[in-house]
Amino acid sequence: MKPIRLSPANAPEYRSFMLEAYSLHLDAFTSSATERESLPLSWWEQWLSEGEGANDVVFGCVSKGQLAGVVGLAFERREKTRHKATLFGMYVSASFRDLGLGGELMNCALGYAKARPGIRVIQPTVSEGNRAAQALYERSGFIQFGCKPYAIAVGSGFVSKIYMWRDLSGASLEAS
Repeated sequence: MKPIRLSPANAPEYRSFMLEAYSLHLDAFTSSATERESLPLSWWEQWLSEGEGANDVVFGCVSKGQLAGVVGLAFERREKTRHKATLFGMYVSASFRDLGLGGELMNCALGYAKARPGIRVIQPTVSEGNRAAQALYERSGFIQFGCKPYAIAVGSGFVSKIYMWRDLSGASLEAS
């Protein structure tokens, strides 16, 4: 499955897909299903807006008309941080795991960021204990540079976030 850039027309499917992700993996995302569920469809459409001025982009893999996996990039607007992008919302549905979709989505995001003028660094965060996501990021050339303790509250506990980065001026961009 080749990733495609999602557009505002994909907002209903993207919303449902991410609400599933937030509900099933409480500790993997900073957003909760409850807070995102209350947002109008127009918010999701804006998130997927296209054009030269779009500061966010979301890619998805589609199988038989259904989203199978997604990943997003948020580009900084401020002058001193415009060289950075944040990787967000990486999620592959359970029925499509172990098929290489995470690597396909990662390669797509890396390639898109590399082609965007001035982007030098991509920075994802990953919840501590999410070994599958952290392993994918490491295979894709990301390096851990810190850990934020008690980053998100989940139920009566807390989850730390691991901070990672990747310099795009380096060699290969392919995730293995």
